[in-house]
This record gives sequence, C-alpha cells and structure tokens, in this order.
Amino acid sequence: MLLTQKRNLLLCGLLASGLVVNAQRTPQKYLRQYEPVATDLMKETGIPASVILGVAMLESGMGTSKNARLLRNHFGIVGRNNLAKRGSYRSRYKEYQTDTASYRHFVKLIQKRKWYPDMKGSSQYSEWLKMLNHSKYSSAGQTWVKRVTSMIRRYKLYELDDDLNLAKQ
Repeated sequence: MLLTQKRNLLLCGLLASGLVVNAQRTPQKYLRQYEPVATDLMKETGIPASVILGVAMLESGMGTSKNARLLRNHFGIVGRNNLAKRGSYRSRYKEYQTDTASYRHFVKLIQKRKWYPDMKGSSQYSEWLKMLNHSKYSSAGQTWVKRVTSMIRRYKLYELDDDLNLAKQ
C-alpha cells in the first residue's frame, strides 16, 4: 500500500514537472517560429518586431488559443470564417489561409492609422502601444497595454528592434 502511494506521488510529480517544462517551451517555440516573420515585416513597414510579436503572443496565447489553432488568427481580428460550415466551433474572428497572412493583415491595419507615418521607423514600443490603445485596437485599454508591455519585457523582444534602429541611421 505504501509503495503504491509513493509510486503514484512520483508519477504525479513527473507529470507535473513535464507540464511545467512544456509550458516553458511554448514561448521559445512560438518565438522561433514567428520571429523571422515579425522581423521581416518590421524591415518592410517600420513597425517594431517587438510590437508585432508582443501583441501576437498575448492575443494568441502564444499560438495555443482556439483562434490561433483553428483560424490562424494571432491578433484577435474580427471577421468572417468558415468554422460554422464545418460544424466544429463558432467564432466571430477572421480566418486566415496562413499564420503569416494574419501577421501581414495586422501590420496593414496599423499602416492605415493616421499616426502611422509619424511613428514609422521608431523603435519606441511603448509609444506604438500607446497609439494602438488610443486608436481603440483593443477594448481592454490600459490593461492590454500593460500585458503586451509585460510580454515584450519578459521575452526581451525589444532586442529585435535593434535592426530598426540601424536602418534609420
């Protein structure tokens, strides 16, 4: 009886540690996959990669949300999808053909903002987030800004913006 309890405790401990390791791999895996997309878009548009990735990581749960998995929507952008026709899941969020298409649509939305030309090429992610907040990108307001800022700082995404600073010189 005591041996069975010890074995069960050991199994629970191994399972729990495996889940922790898995949870720690998710950000690194997400970054490995989408960092090149974000940095390429930064070079094309002058929007910091830290902003692009920070918003995507938050909005998609680092690629684990249903919208990211089923719709390839990493930014919580509202629009049409075909999920109801497939009978699996209802969502008001836009479906994309590829994950990269979701990223491209996000930067196009930013490029349409009145303030974009003045911000283009700036690596000040806090200013970008402030402008996105003022233009009502997220309904969560300042809470959203704090959460994206936390993502950028925790994963040192601002280091990706160094290429943007070099391009301005």
